[in-house]
Amino acid sequence: MDARQILEITARARAEGRDALTEVEGLRLLAAMGIPTPRHHFVKGSVELAGLEVLAGPRAVVKVISPEILHKTEMGGVAIVPNEPASIKAAMAEMEGRFGKYRVDGYTVNEFCAFEPRLGHEIIVGYRFAKDFGPIISFGPGGIYTEFLAKQFRPGAANVFFSPLTADRSLVERCLKENAVRTLLCGGLRGTKAALDERLLVDAVMAFIGAAGALAEAGVSEFEVNPFVVGKDAAGNGRLVALDALVKLDDLRGDELALAGGHLANRKQLARPVDKIEKILQPASAAIIGVSEKGMNNGRIILNNLIQDGFDRQRLYVVKAGLDSLDGCRCVPDLASLPEKVDLFVLVIPASQAPSCIAELAELDKAQSVIVIPGGLEEKSGTEALVTRMNASLEASRSGVGRGPLLNGGNCLGIRSIPGKYNTLFIPEYKLPMPAGSVDPVAVLSQSGAFAITRLSKCPQVNPKYIITCGNQMDVTIGDYLEYLAQDKELQVYAVYVEGFKPLDGEKVLRACRFIIASGRTVIFYRAGRTAAGAAASASHTASIAGDYPVTRELLRQLGVVMAESLDEFDDAVTTFSLLRAKRYRGLRLGAVSNAGFECVAFADNLGRLTIGPFSPAAAPRLEKTFAEAKISDIVDVHNPIDLTPMADDTAYFDSFKTVLDDQAIDAGIIGLVPLTARMNSLAKAAGHAEDITQPDSLTVRLGDLIKQGDKPWVAVVDSGELYDPYARALIANGVPTFRTADRALLMLNLWLEAHQP
Repeated sequence: MDARQILEITARARAEGRDALTEVEGLRLLAAMGIPTPRHHFVKGSVELAGLEVLAGPRAVVKVISPEILHKTEMGGVAIVPNEPASIKAAMAEMEGRFGKYRVDGYTVNEFCAFEPRLGHEIIVGYRFAKDFGPIISFGPGGIYTEFLAKQFRPGAANVFFSPLTADRSLVERCLKENAVRTLLCGGLRGTKAALDERLLVDAVMAFIGAAGALAEAGVSEFEVNPFVVGKDAAGNGRLVALDALVKLDDLRGDELALAGGHLANRKQLARPVDKIEKILQPASAAIIGVSEKGMNNGRIILNNLIQDGFDRQRLYVVKAGLDSLDGCRCVPDLASLPEKVDLFVLVIPASQAPSCIAELAELDKAQSVIVIPGGLEEKSGTEALVTRMNASLEASRSGVGRGPLLNGGNCLGIRSIPGKYNTLFIPEYKLPMPAGSVDPVAVLSQSGAFAITRLSKCPQVNPKYIITCGNQMDVTIGDYLEYLAQDKELQVYAVYVEGFKPLDGEKVLRACRFIIASGRTVIFYRAGRTAAGAAASASHTASIAGDYPVTRELLRQLGVVMAESLDEFDDAVTTFSLLRAKRYRGLRLGAVSNAGFECVAFADNLGRLTIGPFSPAAAPRLEKTFAEAKISDIVDVHNPIDLTPMADDTAYFDSFKTVLDDQAIDAGIIGLVPLTARMNSLAKAAGHAEDITQPDSLTVRLGDLIKQGDKPWVAVVDSGELYDPYARALIANGVPTFRTADRALLMLNLWLEAHQP
C-alpha cells in the first residue's frame, strides 16, 4: 500500500473543490492499494482513438469519465461493444452527444473481464468513515443481489463489517468462514468446484484495512468497489478483479476532529483530563448546589444519600446563601467561598443557570469534576448559546495548571459509587430501595438514567460497584469510562447501555472492550436507536450520533462482547453473568432435570450450541437409588433429560440434580421446577397451607447452597404464574440464575458459554 500516492491522488481533486474522484483516479487508488483492475486506455475523446493499442479479448467496455456522473450505468455511460475500432468509436461518439451538457474529462476503453453472473460471484468491498467508529470496512454480496441478500440473511451471514483498529487477518478469516458469500465463492457447493482461493478474498479485505488510515487522512469519506468479480488468470485460476470504484471526498476534520499521530482524533477527547474520572468515582470531598432548605427536592435527596452512604460530612459542602449548615454539613454563600477545591461538585440547579455556574467553577478552579444533573441543554432547541458558553469556559480552563473540571452529564441521574460512598440517583429510598449486602464486581454504564434505575429495580439481587449515568456525554463519555474502568481488576462484568456515541468515541469503546475481553472478563452491551425512528429519538434524547446498529453489533461481537438483542435479554444477561461469575467453561454437554415432559422437550428444542448425551455409567446407580427412595422408580428412567414427573418431592429433585452436576460426562446444567405439584414446597408462607420456601430444607435454600459449590455453570426455570413469583425471587436471591421459561434460560446459558469458551 502506497500511502503517499493515495494522498497525491486525492489532493488534486480536493484542490479543484471536487467531492468525488473520477473512475480513472479511483483505479489509480486501487493500484496504490495493490488491487488488480482490468487494463484500460484513457482518451479525451473519440478523435484520439486512432492508433490505440488493442486490448485482449473479443469485447471491450467503453466508459464516460466525469466528476458529475458517478452512477454511469444508470445514465448510459457504460457500453459493452465488440473489441474493434469502429464499434468502440461509435459507442464513444454516442456518449459524446449524450453528455454534452456535463463536465466530461474523457473516456476509457477497458479490457472486458468475463465472469459468471452467479449468486455470490459479484461482491462489494468498501470503506467509509463513520463519525462514531472512524474507518469501517465492509464486505458483502454485490451486483443486483446486494440489498436483497442483506435483508434476507441473519446478521453477519451476508454483510460483514470490520474496524482497522481491531481486525487482523485471523479475525477476517474467522468472520468470513461464517459468511454466505465466502461459502458460495470459496466453499464449493455440492458437485461444484470452489471458484476462488479463500486467501484472495481475505487479501482484498486486508488491502482496504491496511489503507484505511491513509484514506481517512486523505479525506476519503466513502470508497466502494462494486463489483469485485471472479475472473481467470493466465493459468486458469480464479482471481478477483475490481470492475468499478466509487470514491467520495469530504472534510472529515472540521471543528470536531484533528490529525494526531497520523490518525484522526476527537479534539475534545485529546484535551479532556480523563484521569480525573478517579475524582468522580472516588471523591474525598464534595459540594452540592441546588439543595432546598425546607422541601425534599432532588438536591436535598442527593445530600441525604451522601450522608447515609457514609460520606465525610467535614468535607461535604452545600452552596447556599443565608445558612451556616444543613443536615450537619457546612454551607457557603457562593462558589468562591468553598474552603477547598472539591473532588466532586454536584450541580442540581435549573439548566438556564448551569453554564454560568460551570464557567465560574472553571475560572475559580474550585472543582476537579462536576456532575451536571439538569437536562434541556444539548438536546433542547434554543439552548445553543448556553452550550457554547459552557464549552468555551471548559476549553479555556483546560489550558491552565488545574486543567479544568471534568463534566459528567448533563441530563443524567448521576452516579452511585460504593467505593466513593455516594449516590446522586435522586430517587427516594421508598421508591427504589438500593441493593444491600456484598458488593458485586459489576459496573453499569448507561446514557439513560431511567434505564439504569429500572434495571436496578428489576435486578435487586445485583449490587453493582458502580452505576454511572452519563446522559448527553457533554464531556466525559461512555468510552472514557470504559477505558478507565477496564483497569479496575476487581470488576468482572460491564453492563453498558448506549443510544449514541460522540465523535470517534466508538473507537475508544472498541479498544476498551478488546482489553476487557482479553483479560477474561465480560461486557454486556445494549445498543438503542436501531431503527430510523429510534435513531431520531436517540439523537433528540442524548444529542449524540445514533450511528448504524448493524455495524455496532458486528464490531463488538467480533471482540466477544455479549450483544443483548432485547431489554429482557439485557436484564437476563446481567443476572446470569453476575451470578455465574465464579463458574468456568468445561464444555457443551448439558445435563437436564425437570418434573414436566413438555419442559424436557423444550430443553431439547432450545439447545443452541449445547448437546444432550447419556450420563456416565457411574451416575446411574446414584440416580436409581434416588428414584427408589422417592418411590418413583416405576415411572422414571435414567436418561438425559430426566423427567421426574410431578410425583417427585424436593429431596428427589435436589439429589437427582446434584448427581447430574457431579457427573463427569456433564459440563453444564439446567433444572426445571414446575412448582404446581403438591409434592413440592414452592409457596411463600401464608394461611391455608403449610408450605414455606424459607425453610432450611426448601429447594430455594438447598439450590442456593449448591450454586456456591463446584465450578459448573447451571441455571433454573420456574415456569408458572405470579403465585410463584416469590419462589423464583427466592432462588435468585440465593444466587441461582432463574428464568420463567426454558427458552430464556437456555439462551442465557448459551450466551454465557459462548462468552467463556477459550
